[in-house]
Amino acid sequence: MLAADVLSRIAAELALFASVGFLLLGLNDLAVDIIYLTRRLWRSRTVYRRYRKAYASFFCFNKNPGFMAIFVPAWEESAVIAAMLKATLKRLDYPDYRIFVGYYRNDPATGAAIASIADPRITSVEVEADGPTTKADCLNHLYDALIAHETVTGRRAKAVVLHDAEDLVHRYELRVFDGLIGRAAVVQLPVLPLVDRNSRWISGHYCDEFAEAHIKELVVREAVGAAIPLAGVGCAIERVPLAKLAAQHEGRPFAGKSLTEDYEIGLRLGGLGLKTMFVRIPSEPGEPGVVSSRGYFPSTLGAAVRQKARWLGGIAFAGWDRLGWSGGLGERWMRLRDRRGPLAALLILCAYSAAFLWSQLWLADLLGAPIQVRIEPLLATLLTVTGWLLLWRVLMRAWFTASAYGLEEGLLSMPRLFVGNLIAVLAAFRAFSRHVGGRSQTWEKTQHIFPKEAVL
Repeated sequence: MLAADVLSRIAAELALFASVGFLLLGLNDLAVDIIYLTRRLWRSRTVYRRYRKAYASFFCFNKNPGFMAIFVPAWEESAVIAAMLKATLKRLDYPDYRIFVGYYRNDPATGAAIASIADPRITSVEVEADGPTTKADCLNHLYDALIAHETVTGRRAKAVVLHDAEDLVHRYELRVFDGLIGRAAVVQLPVLPLVDRNSRWISGHYCDEFAEAHIKELVVREAVGAAIPLAGVGCAIERVPLAKLAAQHEGRPFAGKSLTEDYEIGLRLGGLGLKTMFVRIPSEPGEPGVVSSRGYFPSTLGAAVRQKARWLGGIAFAGWDRLGWSGGLGERWMRLRDRRGPLAALLILCAYSAAFLWSQLWLADLLGAPIQVRIEPLLATLLTVTGWLLLWRVLMRAWFTASAYGLEEGLLSMPRLFVGNLIAVLAAFRAFSRHVGGRSQTWEKTQHIFPKEAVL
């Protein structure tokens, strides 16, 4: 009985801590939902009644379309880079661009794969260092190559577009960037992971998270006046602001020691008072979906944990030191949301631990053991409120996933929430241990695949 009382008390304390934390986070999420739904209702009653719906296919080229430089950093990407380049060259509907692809001197296989695509619009850039360094460092070498190209040709790029070696690029992407760069220093398109039929649970949980983030979260960020963080793919940075960043950091616009250089550069440009823009625009009438960057995300538990740990480490831990808490109320609110990942992981761990302990006590009670599990009224109230908030959160996640991927994926998003929680907890532990241990931050390799049908 004494041991049971102790376990019951431990479970209650864990549940109380988790409930208070989830109440605060849940109300925070609810505020974002209310802003999004209110904004959507208002626009449907005003803007969309006055103006025709815009489509990317209707975007007219400027009389002199700008020269676009696409940066693709690569480390051990020989399996996908050739297919990605071939598909990109085939798909892009734009007359003036060049793809700068970076690889390392100790990665000759990737260099050979790049060289196999003989096209004058591709510039292969060898990093004169043994890789991997960081993705940002590779991007800085590509920036140097762009400067050299501009010097030789006398033509300055209008914008720098970022992509990864496994990305499926939308055909109208550069057309949209050309039309909007100038109105904003940064333009971010949605990122929509491809559905991996062989990894419906691990890879699939990225579909759920990005659907909600790139349908709701970034829209709300813009609405409250916060800067748009870049996703590292499907985004364009105006050339002049990028040069300003380079001038402030010894010619290196990308933070070479950062794990999340893409996230940081959007906030840094926003901190300079420049406009950052998130754009969801349909491709053309009768075609589902929006202009977006697509690709397969990690399909194994280990790869997903490593990737999430890099994001957490760069945003929640290092980002606190590197970027601080500058900006207005909306900016500070969004930075707080960005950095809550480790706390959320701790709350999840406490909640699951409490649930496990209570399940064992209730099981013993069912089997006839003289055990009574009591839950205090305050805790019971907290559990009820957070339970309703959790139900709302699950339904919202399912709605956004279904709107992007269909009803089947929307329904799967509900049980996938537990998979995402497990990955978040493991990633938080990994990120924390690496941050506290002061381990050197290098580019951690994730195995990528590219959709073969895109090349056909």
